[in-house]
Amino acid sequence: MKVGLLTREYPPDVHGSAGAHVEFLARELRARTDLEVHCWGDGEAEGLLRHRPADGLATSPDVLRTLSVDLAMAAELAGRELVHSHTWYAGLAGHLAKLLYGVPHVMTAHALEPLRPWLAEEQGGGYALSSWAERTALEGADAVVAVSHGMREDILAAYPALDPAAVRVIHSGVDTLLYRPDHDTEALERIGLDPERPFALYVGRIAREKGVAHLLRAARMFDPDAQLVLCGSARGASGAPGADTEVRELVAALRGERDGVHWVPRPLPRPRLIQLLTHAAVVVCPSAHEPLGTVALEAMACGTAVVASAVGGLPEVVDDGTTGLLVPWGPDDRPEVFEAALTQAVNRVLDDPVQAVRMGAAGRQRAVREFGWDQAGKRTYELYEELLARP
Repeated sequence: MKVGLLTREYPPDVHGSAGAHVEFLARELRARTDLEVHCWGDGEAEGLLRHRPADGLATSPDVLRTLSVDLAMAAELAGRELVHSHTWYAGLAGHLAKLLYGVPHVMTAHALEPLRPWLAEEQGGGYALSSWAERTALEGADAVVAVSHGMREDILAAYPALDPAAVRVIHSGVDTLLYRPDHDTEALERIGLDPERPFALYVGRIAREKGVAHLLRAARMFDPDAQLVLCGSARGASGAPGADTEVRELVAALRGERDGVHWVPRPLPRPRLIQLLTHAAVVVCPSAHEPLGTVALEAMACGTAVVASAVGGLPEVVDDGTTGLLVPWGPDDRPEVFEAALTQAVNRVLDDPVQAVRMGAAGRQRAVREFGWDQAGKRTYELYEELLARP
């Protein structure tokens, strides 16, 4: 089976959960298919083709540069029997390949443009084009993969023209041999953390849907003995200068009220990130929208308790009261309700280290038992077989 896997991010250029998803899914699919990965970047390797935006669009809006990459990908997909795209950044390439070569197109949605309406203010017409590309690709796909049941509900609500039978749930996974407790302290020393004080950790992009601003406001009332570490930048699919500016202002204000506030504004090498996930007293996922919750899974695999907003796929990952705590998402016009509840949940974990250890151990067991990438790879391959068997 000759499969083309289409993505914006691929190692070593991975800045978000979508890129990590494709990285590990590709590993599983290579054992089952003749796989060819198409991504952004320079250079080629066996089974990997990288594409760059058209030279004449160097100063054009990002959305036009993205569409030019889609055209380049589609041109190189001749001979593939099936194509599988991830996010709107590659979705149109999959749609074009379906039309051009008459092959099935599977699309995995890791986020949805209709659920990020603020991008219209930040990107103007660019948001209109990205929304058009996403709708065209999703509604034209032979199958749509949702990474959680919550995400499936969001997809069907945002795109009611889709046939519900075409939207399948295949949970993302976590490599529990790679993401496992690492008690080395190099990463902590590099950041300058006080080893005698616990710390709460956020990992992810600095984007509005990730809820970083809510976390920073909630952190004003975190246990004063605790430190806070933000590990993320505005780079990536939906990072925007506005979000970055707001977070910088909130970090500065928080540092004026308490010490021990650390921001690492760049992606860390995976070994250092695993050390942070291991040593954190609690990992906080305050998202307003979250397809699954890859960071929560990675934290659980590293044996750490998680506090997360009860949105999207996070309730399918975090077993409330067992592997962490879920915080109900508050009304949009009263963010202080959610922030107060977030503060209370984080402090509950910080104030009870014994229970936090129990939650971490339960999280590790749950990650190993229920979220292996072998299961996701098998189910994805079975979907391919089903589509190719259709007349």
